[in-house]
Amino acid sequence: EHNLDTAEESGKLRLLEELEDTWLPYLTPKDDEFYQQWQLKYPKLILREASSVSEELHKEVQEAFLTLHKHGCLFRDLVRIQGKDLLTPVSRILIGNPGCTYKYLNTRLFTVPWPVKGSNIKYPEAEIAAACETFLKLNDYLQIETIQALEELAAKEKANEDAVPLCMSADFPRVGMGSSYDGQDEVDIKSRAAYNVTLLNFMDPQKMPYLKEEPYFGMGKMAVSWHHDENLVDRSAVAVYSYSCEGPEEESDDDSHFEGRDPDIWHVGFKISWDIETPGLAIPLHQGDCYFMLDDLNATHQHCVLAGSQPRFSSTHRVAECSTGTLDYILQRCQLALQNVRDDVDNGDVSLKSFEPAVEFEWLRQFWFQGNRYRKCTDWWCQPMAQLEALWKKMEGVVKEMEFHHVGQAGLQLLTSASSSWAQVIRPPQPPEKLGLQATMPAYLFLFLQRQVLAMLTRLVLNSWP
Repeated sequence: EHNLDTAEESGKLRLLEELEDTWLPYLTPKDDEFYQQWQLKYPKLILREASSVSEELHKEVQEAFLTLHKHGCLFRDLVRIQGKDLLTPVSRILIGNPGCTYKYLNTRLFTVPWPVKGSNIKYPEAEIAAACETFLKLNDYLQIETIQALEELAAKEKANEDAVPLCMSADFPRVGMGSSYDGQDEVDIKSRAAYNVTLLNFMDPQKMPYLKEEPYFGMGKMAVSWHHDENLVDRSAVAVYSYSCEGPEEESDDDSHFEGRDPDIWHVGFKISWDIETPGLAIPLHQGDCYFMLDDLNATHQHCVLAGSQPRFSSTHRVAECSTGTLDYILQRCQLALQNVRDDVDNGDVSLKSFEPAVEFEWLRQFWFQGNRYRKCTDWWCQPMAQLEALWKKMEGVVKEMEFHHVGQAGLQLLTSASSSWAQVIRPPQPPEKLGLQATMPAYLFLFLQRQVLAMLTRLVLNSWP
């Protein structure tokens, strides 16, 4: 991750050097070439207008946002960017499959579990339970929409057609996969839309006067800087539901006085990574709009969130790559590491020594550092993290035993070597009789002195152990 940060920073500096004091061009819907450029350079970016979503779902989702905000469930995260610890301007909460975690900018977030079938989740308030259930419902809806969008994209690519449905309203005709797709295509598409978490975001720009200016295009204030979403399954999609709380829902008819985007309206910005030739896009987000980043768009392009004037929520649904980031995984690894040590100390030594601090710093410290934020929504993580801490303490004890064992081995070697040297010092090099001399020291006295020296050396070595 450090190398990735360094590469990103060097790319940014090169780009800024090339730009000097000029802005790169970008387009908004009022520009004639906006939709043509979108179609040619950003074909895997799809927008679903609010009118394509049912009023009932809009109402439930927007009430769920406000409920979680009212109960103080969203928090600013302390993240590490280019070696600096910073608080995010955006407040967040992760909701998703029980036991999943999601890591971004060196911070591990733990899901507030949504009530999947067969789970028994306890929430402190009925309103919070209803909100989590609503985001699971939204997740199911966006998954269906994503699969449909991926099918349409695949159908167009297979037919070698350039036109891809970019901006879709409620009456847009569906394409579908048709009969030319086999089962593997369908499985692959579904897996890339199998959202297991959503990261909820909230920001009130009026309370954040120090927001950064967008550095390349002059797009204005940024709520979230240019980035790729990280730690996702390769080529998986991202779906975002946007909700601006109040204020102007449409740009005014007379917006020609703006150069570029309307600063009162929230936008999402897109650009091709480190490309200074292709114009960027600034897409306005109205209340209830959804956008989708399909296939490899997240890898080849960067996006940012451009602040409007009103508070805004968003729900960003992802296929988090958590093969090593679930509760089940980390508990099983701890138990396996301890079992390996019991079976064969030498085999388990190296892996346990590296794994034990990883559990401490990647899991326990991350969880406890975030304090009681999760208790506002659920106590689901408390017992499992206590279990993980108990396993970690066992591993820590085993590691100390191993270190003591190795020190003991080293001490024994030192004792053997030292006693041999001291014996040579006090033992005559040859029996006195062979030298034709009378014995200068009785044998019993020689043995007594030798044992005293060995005892003294033993005490010295033992006292040097931790």
